[in-house]
Amino acid sequence: MSNKEKYINTSITLKPWNKNDAAALANIADNKKIFMQVRDSFPQPYTLTDALKWIDAHLQTSKATNFAIWYNNELAGSIGYVPQENERRHIAEIGYFIGEVFWGKQIATKAVEQLLQLIRQQQKFYRIEAYVFEKNVASVKVLQKNGFFLEGIQHKAAIKNNEMQNVLVWVKFLTNYKV
Repeated sequence: MSNKEKYINTSITLKPWNKNDAAALANIADNKKIFMQVRDSFPQPYTLTDALKWIDAHLQTSKATNFAIWYNNELAGSIGYVPQENERRHIAEIGYFIGEVFWGKQIATKAVEQLLQLIRQQQKFYRIEAYVFEKNVASVKVLQKNGFFLEGIQHKAAIKNNEMQNVLVWVKFLTNYKV
């Protein structure tokens, strides 16, 4: 069976976070390789306490904007969006990560596709942005497969892993936006 066939025969679902997800989240998130590709606000090491704080923070919001990614009934990662404010209120920034044991299965690609469908249904956002460290080739591929285009490069815009890194700005426009 090819990788493409494996992808077609699998189930990828976005679900609201639940406190029962905390141990599995801590297990997949406590990974230096993941930390090297995300913002520093992502804890390293990633503990059960960190997972509970993350889930608790999102359970207290009135509208879910962050979701657990489930792959064949296993927690595989996290995905969400942050609505921007004021004159940027038509923009949502997305972010995601997949546990290392789930890499290479196109889970992130499908999860981003599903998140975009959820965002599109709101008819509230026209521009979707994603900021990616230049060395994060896997994330670049996920965004390309979902129709994002490279809008620009923020040169030496981040210090990550003790080195200056370029940040890539990826953008997708949604068509059913209502002012």
